[in-house]
Amino acid sequence: MTVRLDLAAPTDSTSLPPIFGDRVQLQQVILNLLVNGIQAMAVVRDRPRELLIRTQADNTGQVLVEIGDSGIGIDPEHAGQLFNAFFTTKADGMGMGLSICRSIIEAHGGRIWASHNDGPGTILQFTLPAYRADAV
Repeated sequence: MTVRLDLAAPTDSTSLPPIFGDRVQLQQVILNLLVNGIQAMAVVRDRPRELLIRTQADNTGQVLVEIGDSGIGIDPEHAGQLFNAFFTTKADGMGMGLSICRSIIEAHGGRIWASHNDGPGTILQFTLPAYRADAV
């Protein structure tokens, strides 16, 4: 498996604005998305397995985090249920991971969603609002 990082550089003109949030909760979200991507690629044997982690500022100035995999992808009939509590496609899953991720991201004023990768696999993305001192 290959892990590719495409992170906005601090000295880049497209650097990320700061965010205000609970570091442990946001780490939990990122870790869950990474583990899901790795698990989705576990059965892939006929092509390279690649996990992409990307950060950038989106067109509204929010921070956008993207975790993409080259795994088995999302069955279109399940796409609308991915973030529902107790919904799982895994034989040993509880169906709580993405639901908890959604709760955490929404509690931070953000949004989370899934889409199909350009190639095989899935992209999970979330946005978080930039920190504004006058909003705290």
